[in-house]
Amino acid sequence: MEISIQGLTKKYGGDKFGLKNFSLELTNGILGLIGPNGAGKSTLMRILATISKPTDGHLFLDGADIVRSPNNVRRVLGYLPQDFGVYQNLTAVEFLEYLGAIKGFSGKNLKKRIDALLADLNLTAVRNNQITTYSGGMRQRIGIAQVLLGDPKLIILDEPTVGLDPEERVRFRNLLTDLSGERIVILSSHIVSDIETIANDIAIINQGRLLTHDYPDEIMKTVDNHVYEGLADNDEFEMFRSNYHVINSMRKGERWQVRFILNPGKKLPSFPVQAVNGTLEDAYLKIIGTAKEGK
Repeated sequence: MEISIQGLTKKYGGDKFGLKNFSLELTNGILGLIGPNGAGKSTLMRILATISKPTDGHLFLDGADIVRSPNNVRRVLGYLPQDFGVYQNLTAVEFLEYLGAIKGFSGKNLKKRIDALLADLNLTAVRNNQITTYSGGMRQRIGIAQVLLGDPKLIILDEPTVGLDPEERVRFRNLLTDLSGERIVILSSHIVSDIETIANDIAIINQGRLLTHDYPDEIMKTVDNHVYEGLADNDEFEMFRSNYHVINSMRKGERWQVRFILNPGKKLPSFPVQAVNGTLEDAYLKIIGTAKEGK
């Protein structure tokens, strides 16, 4: 399966854009989509899911125009929006049976599929409880179950790990990894570690534009020999944080432990520091910071 996104633009009126001349080529595997709030991630996902139409540009699934023939996508799509809703008075089984019937599934095969999904998402024990009694994390897992119900070939997930505890996130990541071989999975998340763990490639978006699209290891190379850690005195820290790209800082007694990116042209600070391995989050912050500075 292949998706080709060519010069996609979404204009909302005036000077407000959701996407600007956005192009991307996708094949089977997991694409991690990251960017600040309002970067255009949800806009892109809604267009791919045929819920919204672009103002300009082209979108193809295996050579077929998605905008002109949206049913080509809808037949193979599983989509979880950020604001997913459920029928709260139904049980998990009733809800999934209802959605399965809408999608044209029934009988023993549907029952087996529901049983397997509830087991994979650790919901078997509450399968016959009304959804209104579920925690936020449980409802999110029901949302993930309905996405996977029809064995879709294109899976679009907008912030799917919101509300999931660390154990649930690991279970979910393993499930997606198992599914990704014969599918295109597009995963948006603010939890960069989730993206780093499972994505085959990553697209970073800001202000509706694609900043980079590459393998995680290649993106992390952008911060090779640029990430440092050290301990600064209070007086040193105040001056330091106003002049350096600080990733995080933590008070350690009378001093501050800092992690920062040394931008080109900057000298190392006066207090002792050491170079450390960069992470995807470090690289993401550097790329976004550079874009915001207009460099």
